[in-house]
Amino acid sequence: MHFSLPWFRIGAILGGLAVAFGAFAAHGLDQYFPQKYADAPAKKVAGLEVPASWKYLQDFKTGAEYQMYHSLALLAVGLAAVRATRRRALDVAGWCFLLGIVLFSGSLYVLTLTGDKYWGAVTPFGGVLFLVGWAALVAAGVDQLVATRNGGAE
Repeated sequence: MHFSLPWFRIGAILGGLAVAFGAFAAHGLDQYFPQKYADAPAKKVAGLEVPASWKYLQDFKTGAEYQMYHSLALLAVGLAAVRATRRRALDVAGWCFLLGIVLFSGSLYVLTLTGDKYWGAVTPFGGVLFLVGWAALVAAGVDQLVATRNGGAE
């Protein structure tokens, strides 16, 4: 069994952290954010004005949610790498998912905990990496299908 990078282990670790961050949001930040953002102006979400504390709590939860989705994708990359004859596209997918988690989820965590809005400019880069990662995972599947049909020839 060959792993070009330990994507399965990385996915498992980041998935566990996503659960911890989600629990932190539900059982810790729900009290912290109303205090931290008590004087912050209301935010508009889908045309409705909501307290800034609610908006930031939802943003933190979004970070944890997307971290979990892409941790599961990393598990899939790790499992696919076990049987793959070609791993380049899988490694691209793995790196994109990993860096996407760091940039997308990480920037949401930092933005909401600190209130430093410039972190919001980082978030879309993580989102783009997620999209590239999914495209690379599709390419890896197609590449493996072609390799299998050609008898495993590279």
